[in-house]
Order: sequence, then structure tokens, then C-alpha cells
Amino acid sequence: MNDTSTLRTKAREPQLLGQTVVVIGGSAGIGLATAQRARDEGADVILTGRDPERLRQAAHEVDALNTAAFDATDPTLLAGFIRDLPSPIDHVMVTAGRPPYGRVLETELEDVRRALDEHLLLVVQIAREAGPKVRPGGTVLFMSGTGARRPGIGVGLLSTVTAALPALVANLALELAPVRVNVIAAGFVNTPLSASLLGDDLEKRRNELRETLPIRRVVEPADVGALAVHIMINTALTAGTYDIDGGQQVVAAAS
Repeated sequence: MNDTSTLRTKAREPQLLGQTVVVIGGSAGIGLATAQRARDEGADVILTGRDPERLRQAAHEVDALNTAAFDATDPTLLAGFIRDLPSPIDHVMVTAGRPPYGRVLETELEDVRRALDEHLLLVVQIAREAGPKVRPGGTVLFMSGTGARRPGIGVGLLSTVTAALPALVANLALELAPVRVNVIAAGFVNTPLSASLLGDDLEKRRNELRETLPIRRVVEPADVGALAVHIMINTALTAGTYDIDGGQQVVAAAS
């Protein structure tokens, strides 16, 4: 086999060519990394985000087909965005929302309701309203985490939604079939959100993970974006929860 035929054998078509990927919460971090990876695979991308300026920058980076600046946790604004989406679309990825930390018994009931709304009812709304616009075999993909799977002071609400989401997604996969529904559960990811949550402790946490994780580095947004796009491409994947934490759970269990 000569060099020309070797190159021809290795070449492949982009695997999302001609498809449309909607990333709700796509102006930074995991959402933006997913949009970049999807664009590399030939997809057109539609991005949403809260911050108009950051969204404009993200849209420029990935040559987005369209954008919409709004708070995805507002059900009215979210419904309007979904209603105006072109149909059909191929994949919807949802990364919007912040983890609800704090002692359950010290959290105002209104804040408890808001947390459940933003992390569970938001999933139901997107599945109900966006699901019918996704072509058969396409994906609705949500984000969760691995860090709150064990009970702890200050993570009661987060543990609750972490435990509930895989069950909810599995059932939605049955109801929306043949549209596929999945969830990615991440550990620490080196994102602007992590930086805002940890503040001055960010670098300490990074160094700790570099020393203790089996992969000897922190998980980056591009790692999660690669997994998200793989789930979009692999049409055998549905009703699943896919962990990506660099071995963080193994280290925690061993300690």
C-alpha cells in the first residue's frame, strides 16, 4: 500500500455533517467545548447563553448558525426559544444551571422549589417541547455530576437531583423513542463555573486532583465535549448515564 492509499484509508467524512446541534448553555465551558467538537464533525450549531457578550464571542468561535441570549431556567423564555427552532433538529445538549449547594434544613422552601425546578422540571420541559422537534435517532442530552452521589452536609439537594436524573432520563428515553435521551455525569471539570464556585481554592483543588486522579490531570471541557459528541454519533446509546471524572469516584471510594 503506497502513501496515497494509506492517507485515503485514514480519511473519513465528518460524522455530524449536515446535522444541527442545539446547545442550551453553550457560551462557555462544557457547552462551548461540545459546540466546538460538533462543529469539527461538520454540524451546524445553535447556541444559547445568559450573557449576550460572551454568547457573541462563542458564536464567533464556532461560526454558529444562530444564537439566543436568555436565562434557560425561565420556562416562558425557554418555551419561546424551542418554539422558534427550525424543525427537524438532530441533537439538543443542555448544560445550563448551577449546582444547588447548602444545608437542606437551612434552605428557604422557595429556594428548594427553584432548585428542583431548574434541575428536574427543566429536563421535563425540554423533553416535552424540544423532543418532538428532534429527528428519530437524534439525541436529547443532559448534564449531571458524580460528586454528590454520596450524602454529605451541604449537598442534600444536589444529591437528590443527582439521584433522580438518571431515572427520569431513562423513562423519558422510553417515552420519546426513537429519539434518544441520555445524561453525562461529570466530576470536577476545569470550567469557568468551577472557578466561580471554588474562588481562591481553585488552584488548590486542581493540584490535588492532578496528584490523586488516576489520569494525573484534571478533566477539561473538551473531554466532556468529546463524550457528548460520541453519544450524538453512536445511535445505539440511549437511556444511559455516562460518567466522566478521571477516576475521581474510585479515589473517593478508596480513601
